[in-house]
Amino acid sequence: VCFGITPDFPEANLRHYHFMLEGLKELSIEFKKMGIGFEASVSGPVELALRLSKKASLTVCDAAYTKVQRQWRKDLARKATCTVVQVESDVIVPVEEASQKEEYSAATIRPKIKSAMTKYLTELKQRRVKTKMSGTKDLNIDKILKSLDIDKSVMPSPFYRGGTNPALKILRSFISKKLTKYEELKNDPSLDYTSNLSPYIHFGQISTLQIAMELKDSSPKDKDSFLEELIIRRELAVNFTHYNSDYDNYECLPDWAKKTLSEHKKDKRGYTYSFKELEKAKTHDAYWNSAQKELLITGKMHGYMRMYWGKKIIEWSKTPQEAYKTALCLNNKYELDGRDPNGFAGIAWCFGKHDRPWTRRNIFGTVRYMNDKGLERKFDIKKYVKKIDTCEAALRQLS
Repeated sequence: VCFGITPDFPEANLRHYHFMLEGLKELSIEFKKMGIGFEASVSGPVELALRLSKKASLTVCDAAYTKVQRQWRKDLARKATCTVVQVESDVIVPVEEASQKEEYSAATIRPKIKSAMTKYLTELKQRRVKTKMSGTKDLNIDKILKSLDIDKSVMPSPFYRGGTNPALKILRSFISKKLTKYEELKNDPSLDYTSNLSPYIHFGQISTLQIAMELKDSSPKDKDSFLEELIIRRELAVNFTHYNSDYDNYECLPDWAKKTLSEHKKDKRGYTYSFKELEKAKTHDAYWNSAQKELLITGKMHGYMRMYWGKKIIEWSKTPQEAYKTALCLNNKYELDGRDPNGFAGIAWCFGKHDRPWTRRNIFGTVRYMNDKGLERKFDIKKYVKKIDTCEAALRQLS
């Protein structure tokens, strides 16, 4: 097994590399126990796989959906001297079996995924074969990080440790303590009823199939809402990145959204903020500032607050195009699961993707609008602010 630690993955920084390497270190120890050779080194992933595949009868890689990752696999398949097989392991229903085109919304892809889902929601039969391979070494995370010429301004998250074992611990705690109230409380940012598994899914430290299988004994009433997010919504995001070549820029938006935002491009803004002001959480809005601080401090933002966060960036930017670049940049820089289909789809949703036209408003046109009054009406939002203030104070003590 090999893993090329590319030294220049777009927009990745110390936070992302540290979390990823924690998972790889755990993996290297497990492979050693199993007698499986494992090489993880600072190298182009394609170059490493090509070097090792020279002595192989077959090379197997997983499927991926972003431009860089897809190009790696094309290059490997083109240059390898042995057969290369790609296995789709990052979704439940293979993306091209679920749909042959980009889907408009969750409503259009849901029946397609559900009709095929039971075929794939089955446990893998594991067959362990004892081998005698050499070359597996424990990874020295600090040494690898020092050797990488990467952005080291974004520190690792003290709230999330990478690896499959931490992921399983979080999953099982979620199932035992949160799942029964997930549907009711998942959107409340003042509470903590989300699964917090997205960073682990992003880095392949736990699979959506494994998560779904852990839920097999839970009642449909408890798990259906969570499976909607884990499978339907996530695989809609994968469909989006797979079929839309503009998934990482403003042009991915539906025509109606681009048209209405353009019509209101010159509307007067009550506030405008620079990228640096937004990045440092220096706005007049305490709720938005807390959402941005959560992102800066923990490497993750509550899902409902990310919607509010994105909508306000539209409202406070000079143009919708500038807002899109800002939101995507902040998301990819600070989110542990940034640069991911879910992240690209989540940002696009704030601008109208996978949504429908709403009542016309200033700046937004018919794109969905959110405001602070809505937060105050639905949640104890001041409790959320206090929670983030506590995290910030804890981080100051650690440093």
